[in-house]
Amino acid sequence: MINYPLAADTWDEKEYGAINRVIESNRFTIGPEVEMFEKEFAEYFGSKYAVMVNSGSSANLIAISALVLSDKYDLNLGDEVIVPAVSWATTYTVLHQCGLKLRFIDIDLDTFNLNLNELENAITENTKAIFAVNLLGNPNDFDKLINVCEDNNLILIEDNCESMGAKYHGQYAGTFGVCSTFSTFYSHHMATMEGGMILTDDDELNDIMKSIRSHGWTRNLSRDSPFNTKKDKFYEMFNFIFPGYNVRPVEMEAAIGREQLKKLDGFLKERKSNGKYFLELFSNINAISLQKNQDDSSFFGFPIIFKNEYERKKFIDSCDKNNIEYRPIVAGNFTKNKVIDYFDYTIYGDLTNSNILHDNGLFIGNHHFNVKNQIDEIYELLIKTIGE
Repeated sequence: MINYPLAADTWDEKEYGAINRVIESNRFTIGPEVEMFEKEFAEYFGSKYAVMVNSGSSANLIAISALVLSDKYDLNLGDEVIVPAVSWATTYTVLHQCGLKLRFIDIDLDTFNLNLNELENAITENTKAIFAVNLLGNPNDFDKLINVCEDNNLILIEDNCESMGAKYHGQYAGTFGVCSTFSTFYSHHMATMEGGMILTDDDELNDIMKSIRSHGWTRNLSRDSPFNTKKDKFYEMFNFIFPGYNVRPVEMEAAIGREQLKKLDGFLKERKSNGKYFLELFSNINAISLQKNQDDSSFFGFPIIFKNEYERKKFIDSCDKNNIEYRPIVAGNFTKNKVIDYFDYTIYGDLTNSNILHDNGLFIGNHHFNVKNQIDEIYELLIKTIGE
């Protein structure tokens, strides 16, 4: 019995001490811990601003909403946004919720990211933005992606929820777009129970996101923000300027995040070491294909694509017998989900690669500690189950 989970606990006495620090402060709603975590998170990744929310999904919602509300960016109701056909649900649903049209394109079967060979042909006169997903720790080819955006006057947004700590040519994924989103859910690179973050260097977007995070009011904006319409502290307590939400994080999540951020370098070092070992070992098996590292992946996990559904099913049965946890690769080809009946969308091409991933792929977890022995065991199990 191998016993290999999808995710593992990253906390120790530091995180529990942070929780107790919040309890002793008697301040539980958004406050100084959130403010400090935002500052430290932005500094770590080299961005000007970070805005914390209650989940990575909410981070996507706030980022897209802010772009639509901003007068600076040409993204309006009914405009088209290009998305890869493989990602998590809230890459897509937030676009629908913000009144935007989705245009699905295929993935590259090597990187699992946007198929850049199809991207330019998929652009229409209604396309205003690309919501690029760095899938499972793997950064996009941002040289090509930025060139496409500049040549076609498109807004680049990054969903980096699965790729914290990944780098492209030495620069962190999640710092190439006008804004980018991160998740700190339990199974991700760092864990704050629930939580999400948005990075941006744009002053206006930062103000709008902080406003719509908290009902659309001005209370949490700086005194010199242009959105503070009156310089009266009393008036600004309940001055609503945007259609907002309540997706605020709590102090405990931020306090935990501050401790996790101190450990992130170590977490990433182990994940990357495990990931490189996995690729070296499993690339010897001709019966499968793997996600190839675009540059410096942070290895969210280990996706595997089999030759057919039957061989995937055989390996799933072996995993069940050995208590190895697995899941689909993100959500597979998302256009196969009934929820898209609610969307305003189009599909470019036939999504061949996304269908292969959907029908023949699965995913096993990576961890923040050395799992090379378990990788060896899973390798032997795979060889025994489907051959080389």
